[in-house]
Amino acid sequence: MKKILLLATTHIAVLALGFGLGVYFLPILVAQRAPDAAALARAAKNATYTATFKKDLPGSDAVHWGTGTISVTQQRIVHQGELAPGPDYRIYLAPTYVDTDEGFRAIKAQSVPLGAIKSYHGFITQVPAGVDIEKYNTVVIWCEAFGKLITAGKYR
Repeated sequence: MKKILLLATTHIAVLALGFGLGVYFLPILVAQRAPDAAALARAAKNATYTATFKKDLPGSDAVHWGTGTISVTQQRIVHQGELAPGPDYRIYLAPTYVDTDEGFRAIKAQSVPLGAIKSYHGFITQVPAGVDIEKYNTVVIWCEAFGKLITAGKYR
């Protein structure tokens, strides 16, 4: 009986470890190649607003963070920096600055989703027609799969 219990425990532990590693590494393996630095710089040129993503937000932690500069124009959002890899990241424009999971959940309905994040080393996201960046003041990166704030930056 002890042998069966030991085998069951070790197999469950290995299964849990494998699942956890898969959740972490799969997004890295399927991530799109980031635009090169020159393309990011060209897209960020003449930005209407800029913001900074910081690693030390109250809602961030060792595996949920972002760093770098966000450039905002009426046509696009450009990130020059790095995001911790993870599944199902989305970029939002929010009407007020938030830096915690609870804070974003409270205003998510008033925020506008711009699309999925497919690269962790910089990206360019188009602002859909009809979205006025002046109605918002914060760019939020949110993990839909786990309901977790990755990072946020106030641009105005």
